[in-house]
This record gives sequence, structure tokens and C-alpha cells, in this order.
Amino acid sequence: MEKVNYILHLNAVFEQFRKDTRLNSTHIALYIGLFQVWNRYKFKQRLFLDREELMQLSKIGSKNTYHKCIKELSHWNYIKYLPSHNPFKGSEIIMLKFGTSSEQALYKSSTSTVQALGSKVKLKKTNINLVKGGARPTKNEIFIFFATKKWPVIEGEKFFLYYQGFGWKMRGNMRISDWKALAEKWMIRVKEDETNIQVSQKWDNLSTPKDTNYAEPL
Repeated sequence: MEKVNYILHLNAVFEQFRKDTRLNSTHIALYIGLFQVWNRYKFKQRLFLDREELMQLSKIGSKNTYHKCIKELSHWNYIKYLPSHNPFKGSEIIMLKFGTSSEQALYKSSTSTVQALGSKVKLKKTNINLVKGGARPTKNEIFIFFATKKWPVIEGEKFFLYYQGFGWKMRGNMRISDWKALAEKWMIRVKEDETNIQVSQKWDNLSTPKDTNYAEPL
């Protein structure tokens, strides 16, 4: 099993996403799908790919788009793609690590330093709000939060754009105090909407056309 710092890796890769103007939401969604599979297999160095599963995870509907994005992610050094033309042997992927062991040590050291200072210095109220999710979030923070909840990154982008458009305020011009709780409500509403659509389609399929002539023999 490979040693990978889950949060540190995602923080580093999303920071790279922010700087990389070549990427679009489809590249990011595919990478998140790859990361989910990588995490499931305990961060093994090499993985065999299941194209259909990855397309479902990343909400990519076209095989051409899938192949284009995975080759570009490999070319831009986010992953190493090892395609196979043998129908009995699947293609492989190597997930490149973001965040070195030295960075992990520095991360832990910085945390312990803050904890040590915390016994002598009272944290300001604004800092507490940052921890609780009360501050205005960045797009990367939202992507990471949705990824940890195993939701596609595209839903995180929808959530960000919706509330960014309202200046992170609720009705009545009230400032959002806990965006993480709001994001979880967003996920619940999406699931409810999907369920309602499925039920509606089921009843539509069972409905009888209005112009049916019951006098005609079956």
C-alpha cells in the first residue's frame, strides 16, 4: 500500500488546477474519478482502468471525450496513461503524487506549532469561523469537500457558481454562516430531484394516451 496524504494531495492538485489554464471541468471531473478509484485500491502504484466506470464517475458521455481528456492529463503530467491495444489486457494508469514527504513533514510541523501556540494565544473569532466553514469558500475548497463526500466535481462547480452569483448571501441579504451545511443540503435536494424525475418518468410510461379508441378490438 502506498503512503499518500489524502488531504495534502488534493490540496496540492487543486492548487495546480487553479493555475493551469489548459484544464476544463471535464478534465477535473475525470481526475476526481481516477482519484476515487485510486483511493478505493489503497493508492496502489499501478491501476487497471475500467473505462465505463470512469465515464460514469466523471459524467462523461462520449468515448472520444474520455480518451482525449485522459491523454491530455497524461501529457500534462497529472497521471501516466499506459494504453493497451490487447482486448484481454486493460489499459493501466499511474497516479502521480502531489505533495512530497518533506511537505507532509512541514505540514505536520506547522500544525503542531499552531497547537502549541494555541495554549498561550487566544484564537480570534474570525479564525474559528474559518474552521467551522463560516468564511466565504474558494472553488478548490468546495471541490475538495464534494470529493470527500464522493460527489462529482461538476456538482461542486454548480454549487459554487450558484452562491457566488448571490455573493454568498441568503434571502434577506443574510450572510451564509456555514457553507458546508448548505452544501450538504444541496446534495440532499439533488438526490430528491433525481428521485422525483424517476417517479415522474415511471408514471408517464404507465399513462394511457388521451386519444385511445376503446371501440377498436385488441
